Amino acid sequence: MALIEIYHVVADHYPVNAAAVIVEGDVVTLNAAGEVVLATTTSNVPIGIAADSKSTTGGTPYQADLVINASGGTRSTANRVSDAFDETGASGRMTVYTGGGKFATDRYETANAGVPVGYNVGDPLLVNATGQLTSRATGTHRVGTCVGVPGPAESGVPGTDVRGSMTLGNYLTFILNVEV
Repeated sequence: MALIEIYHVVADHYPVNAAAVIVEGDVVTLNAAGEVVLATTTSNVPIGIAADSKSTTGGTPYQADLVINASGGTRSTANRVSDAFDETGASGRMTVYTGGGKFATDRYETANAGVPVGYNVGDPLLVNATGQLTSRATGTHRVGTCVGVPGPAESGVPGTDVRGSMTLGNYLTFILNVEV
């Protein structure tokens, strides 16, 4: 899982570039042909956050290794398995959250050249060279504001990790507010 929609204001959809590799939760922009591509520090102004994944290597929402027996055996799962991890395959279009909202994502920069990236509530979030959120000044376009530092996200599945619920991993909570 890469993006948890807490609430959103505007969701739109655009054609996606055939060569693009985008994971849900990445910051995206439009190329000259009007197709969704990964935003970077040198790209056009971001338009929002990807709500779908376009990849052939996994990393789709709800992908997890589930424990299936008492001896600890696991099995990998993912939604839309028939799409082979490409949620845009049938339509050639990608949903993009563009007009505000509150989200949690695991698509944020965790280290740059071995230097940990710190996040504080109120930090402006920018896009880095790989299309992920960062609080580092090396980012160029502001896309949001941090409202929750990275921490475990509850899955709702009974367990023992987070207040009696198994964790989905560490997620950064932010408000989407792309600035031009």
